[in-house]
Amino acid sequence: MTEVIFNYLLAGMVITGLLVFVSLYFVTAGYGQFRTRQWGWSINNKVGWVLMEAPAFLTMLGIWIASGCQTAAPQILLLGLFLLHYFQRSFIFPFLMSGKSKMPVTIMLSGVTFNVINGIMQGGGLFWFPQEAYRQGWEYFGGGVTVAGLVVFFVGMAINLHSDHVIRNLRKPGDTRHYLPRGGMYDLVTSANYFGELLEWTGFAIAAGSPAAWVFVWWTAANLVPRAHAIHKKYRSEFGNEAVGNRKRIIPFIY
Repeated sequence: MTEVIFNYLLAGMVITGLLVFVSLYFVTAGYGQFRTRQWGWSINNKVGWVLMEAPAFLTMLGIWIASGCQTAAPQILLLGLFLLHYFQRSFIFPFLMSGKSKMPVTIMLSGVTFNVINGIMQGGGLFWFPQEAYRQGWEYFGGGVTVAGLVVFFVGMAINLHSDHVIRNLRKPGDTRHYLPRGGMYDLVTSANYFGELLEWTGFAIAAGSPAAWVFVWWTAANLVPRAHAIHKKYRSEFGNEAVGNRKRIIPFIY
């Protein structure tokens, strides 16, 4: 892939992300609590998550191995951040799930498509067309902005992991009722797990300093912000305005 084609890919993903952002305010993706029969054939939720998330991990890993940049700094650390997230998301998170939920195959396949493309974008940004600043090697991480990005990434990951833990423990075995999440960042937003993930990839983009990483932030927002709106709306309908209170959707004190 030439750099020109790579840049066209990034531009195309920015435009597509805008279309996704707008459309998801009108059509809520049918997985999780919004799954309906209209989304067609569904498979086991755990299997769906593994099949959907693993391609990002494997694509990035493959690009790194093929690049010949096995120990190049600072790419090796940035690679580690990406793989850390997707290892947890692909091979740990699904097996912590309880219940017998299902995932529509259409949702799984759309996730696979994005994760492969995103793996190409992030791998390309790190190894095919790296930023000039990466020539500094490990000194790249001596800048305050880069360090701040790493801090934001790990804070976002901690929020995401804790919020997932809260959701998993809302119900006891056999209980099928819905509950309003509380505790941690859920006291400020109704989609704390999404806030954590958005913060995580913002930190990654700050640390990486590449256009590809910022396209990923845009896509994360395009996907999660409308869904957080749908969840917030459902919580207000199901539990009432008083129970939800002043909590925002996904960004504390803002939205």
